Amino acid sequence: MLISPELADVLSRIVLRIRDQHGAVPLVAAYDPREKVWNPPMPLLFQHRVGVEHRPIPASGIRKMLDRALAATGLTDAVGDPLQFQPHDFRRIFITDAIMNGLPPHIAQIVAGHSNINATMGYKAVYPMEAIEAHRAFITRRRATRPGEEYRTPTNEEWDAFLGHFERRKLSIGTCGRAFGTPCIHEHACVRCSLLRPDPAQRPRLVEIRDNLIARIAEAEREGWLGEIEGLKVSLAGAREKLAQLDTERTRLNVTVHLGLPSLPEIASRTHMTEEPPE
Repeated sequence: MLISPELADVLSRIVLRIRDQHGAVPLVAAYDPREKVWNPPMPLLFQHRVGVEHRPIPASGIRKMLDRALAATGLTDAVGDPLQFQPHDFRRIFITDAIMNGLPPHIAQIVAGHSNINATMGYKAVYPMEAIEAHRAFITRRRATRPGEEYRTPTNEEWDAFLGHFERRKLSIGTCGRAFGTPCIHEHACVRCSLLRPDPAQRPRLVEIRDNLIARIAEAEREGWLGEIEGLKVSLAGAREKLAQLDTERTRLNVTVHLGLPSLPEIASRTHMTEEPPE
């Protein structure tokens, strides 16, 4: 983790204080008052020895120690009142310090356990431009350690191929007609999607997919995997539908449509209609 030297010094002091005779941090079980359950034993940093066992320091005890430490410093806020911190405030301080030292925001999101990166960006006490500059510096450092050929200018053929795939959204068995910016409701199980336009050249691959689905359904029925059978059957129906579309299109292209020959009365009527009227 990207942390400041001061924080690293504090963490090392805490670890040294709570290590046992073997040099390991003891595992202690703490009670979660919100979930009303006991968590499994973990190497908690905030723990103390009571008799012959190690016990976790509760949140109320951490708050009391924090208040005593702040009172000893004599620090005050903008209006002159003694500073007060909550344990959750240090979460914001940590994320801010990490991002300012070069940790990418999306990595900080994972560390903090946020489902949305906007929540992580709301935690940090820095401006968006500072976060952007930190991320750019991270990318620059990464590029300096990677081979230079990975960042070469693409050739015209490579660029045309890229644009073609982007514009047509080329898939392995056809072309996706889904609008850009819209989510895939089938989670990219393309054979189920009605917007997939199968490529006639990929018919052997579709046949292979269909046969594989049949084999997987048979295996699921044999092993009793009932939850898998329904999903596989939906995919099998989609594969068969795509094959039917290809067969229908091929039949349509191979059929010759006979328009017939016009009869003599019909030719005469058309000739009469095209003649100019007498003056």
